[in-house]
Order: sequence, then C-alpha cells, then structure tokens
Amino acid sequence: MHAVVTVVGKDKTGIIAKVSAFLAEKGVNILDISQTILQDYFAMIMLVDLSGAKKELSALATECAEMGKNIGMSIHLQHEEIFNAMHRV
Repeated sequence: MHAVVTVVGKDKTGIIAKVSAFLAEKGVNILDISQTILQDYFAMIMLVDLSGAKKELSALATECAEMGKNIGMSIHLQHEEIFNAMHRV
C-alpha cells in the first residue's frame, strides 16, 4: 500500500535526515521525494510504500504527527488514494 507524507514548517538543519530515519525505523520505504525551501519555509512531500511497515497506517500517522511536533514541523501521513481525492481539481 502506498501513502503520502507531507512535512511543512520553518527550515532547519536535519529535517530530511530525521524524517527519513524515522520512517526507515518503522519499516516504511520512500519511493519518491520532492522538497523545496521558500525563504525560511520548508516543504516536502514523499510517496512511501507501507508494505513492510511494522504498524497500521493509522498508528503510523499518529506517530508521524507526534514526531513532527517533537521537531517543530507539521507531518501528515495519509493513504495515497485519500491524498489524491483531496487534491483533485
């Protein structure tokens, strides 16, 4: 199953490293990643594969949100189909 991870917040050193290490610890594989910095703001979106994940999507989503709070970022994980439906024009 694929999911989308979004990370947004004030730019600081180590965001990509912390988020990717966190996902790897949970058995989540990053398939594609895009990130940008707009002045002082960092934005990243990742397509991930949850087939090797150690927990269900809802538990992972909660842990991602908590991890985001710990590093001062907003991190959301959602099923790819839900993400696509929300962003369809």
